[in-house]
This record gives sequence, structure tokens and C-alpha cells, in this order.
Amino acid sequence: MAVASTVPLTSREDLSLAYTPGVAQVCEAIAADPALTRELTWVGHTVAVVTDGSAVLGLGNIGPRAAMPVMEGKAVLFKQFGGVDAVPVCLDTQDTEQIIAVVKALAPSFGGINLEDIAAPRCFEIERRLDAELPIPVFHDDQHGTAIVVLAALRNAARLLGRDLGDLRVVVSGAGAAGIAVTKMLIAGGVDAGRVIVCDSKGTLYAERPDFAPGSEKAGLAAITNAGRVANGIEAALVGADVLIGVSGGQIAESAVAAMAPNSMIFALANPTPEVPPAIAGKYAAVVATGRSDFPNQINNVLAFPGIFRGALDAGAQRITEAMKLAAADAIAGIVAGDLRADQIVPSPLDPRVAPAVAAAVIAAT
Repeated sequence: MAVASTVPLTSREDLSLAYTPGVAQVCEAIAADPALTRELTWVGHTVAVVTDGSAVLGLGNIGPRAAMPVMEGKAVLFKQFGGVDAVPVCLDTQDTEQIIAVVKALAPSFGGINLEDIAAPRCFEIERRLDAELPIPVFHDDQHGTAIVVLAALRNAARLLGRDLGDLRVVVSGAGAAGIAVTKMLIAGGVDAGRVIVCDSKGTLYAERPDFAPGSEKAGLAAITNAGRVANGIEAALVGADVLIGVSGGQIAESAVAAMAPNSMIFALANPTPEVPPAIAGKYAAVVATGRSDFPNQINNVLAFPGIFRGALDAGAQRITEAMKLAAADAIAGIVAGDLRADQIVPSPLDPRVAPAVAAAVIAAT
């Protein structure tokens, strides 16, 4: 990564425009009308990629310095696929209040905030507070980017198999940031909440389970999902299930997958080791997806976040709404809707059509 000027600096005249005295006129204009910041500075096309290094990829809590390469990579993807400039911001604190205060203090420098690799449950409070308190879009990609692409993939997989989302029995393995967001997104997209079972490391989520903190994200999901009150672990949940979505990193036994319904769908998204090896998943499922680039149907956040921020910035949006997320999922699904195959339910991350389509959908939903 590097920073490059968009104007020449080869003469005294160039310097007088780009810096003193010319820059003073721009400062005075913005002081008189702060809204001009978007037009006259980089704010209108730049986001901060913010992390505390507490949940980096599959590496865990490796801290802000070790997280920097991932944030730099994210910034490169923003530029390559969405034409959005991005700056990595790695914070040397994992205190919720400090993170919120620092990001709020930095916010005037940016047109949006992409939260990245912040552990649950802290990430929920940080995003919720910043979204409410800042006049610019705030988006935790580990939650919503994953959820948007999963919904797009499930729409197409169901269409390919002639199934209706509302009739599917869905099991989500993992109740962290991604699992909770995926569950909420699927329900918003048409999956029947009562037919969804979410599993964490202690078993299935259901309303009577005693170990949830009151008001927690898990308690909220348990109240609306798993209408049959299936208890025990993922093995019980998968009996007769149509869909398995793995966002946990834990391994799932072949015997549990074998108990799923015929023509099932398995999205085993843990990286680098899927919850169910693709060769095993393919024995039982009609459609298999992973988070890896070396297998078909890669569920990759890069299909979502560049276009979402491109659209939000171009629209001057103050937040990224549920309607925008659903529109983004529909746009991603639509790229390959006319050429669906079991090994092509989402477009390639390198498909140049994706980000413009997502951006246009987000603008239309603003």
C-alpha cells in the first residue's frame, strides 16, 4: 500500500495550489460550510478499516500490530474492487468505551467506518453505538459482509433446487458475530425463524436454556428460533435439516451430515479448514460452498463490502440499513442467476460486474 497524489507537484504554481497559500481557501470554505468536506477532500471516497486485533481471521487475539497486514489487505481490496480508498487503523486497546471514543474522534477524517476482526460480544456494542452516534456509515464486515453473501448464495442454491426459502430447515453452526448476523439476515430474507436452529459450543440455542445473559444477542436469537425446542448438540439439530451453514471452525462428524434431508445444502465456511471437508459434504449435499478460493462457490466478503461502501459513499448515506443489505444480497445473486449450476451459486470474487451491481443496488435502496 502507498499514498499517491492525484495532482502534479512539479512547479511553484502546483505547490501554491496544493498547499500554501491555495489550501487556505479550501479550509475557509469548509469552515463556512462543513458539508463541503465530502467534495473538497478525500472524505467522500475514503473509509477507515478499524480493528483491535482481537479476532483476526482464524488467528484469534493476535493484537493490533500483527493485525496490520490483514487490514492492509482489506484496504487493497476496497481500492481494487470498489474504487474506495481505505486506511488501516489498528487500535492498541480492547476496551469497548476506548474504542468507541477513538473512532468517534477519528470520524471527521473519513466517509465511513469498516469495523474488522473485533471479537464478539464486544463487536455488537461497538457497532451499535457508533452507528447511532456517527453521521457516517458504520459496517462490521465480519458480521454483515458474511451474512449478505450467505443470503445471496442460499437464494441461488434454493432456486437451483426448486426450493422456497420459507420451507427450509436451516442449522447455523456458530453463534459468534458471523453466526448471529447470518441468522438475522436469513430471517430478514425470507427464512422462517422457527425453522432455524443455531448451535454454539454448548449445544443448540432455545428459549429455556439457562446460561444466556439477559438481553444478550444469543438470548434474542433463542427467543425467535428453534420453534421445536431441539436440545442437545448439532447432531440432533441436523436430523432432517435442509441447510447447514458453518461459521464456527469446529469440525462436524460425517454421521451428523449423513442425517440431513436429501438434496441438502452445506455451506462450510471456516478457513482454512471447513467444518465439513468438501469431499464429505459432496457425498450428501446437492450444493456445497466453502470460504476457500480453491473450491467452487467461495463465500467471500469481497463480493459485498467494496460495492456496499461504494454505493453508500456515492449516495451520501449516513448509515447502512437492512434494506441496503438485502438489496446487496439480491444484486450478488443476480449476477449468476441466469447461469446457475451446483458449482456456481455465487459469482467469482474477481468478477468485475459485482461491485458496480452492488453499489447500484445500495444507492437504489438508500
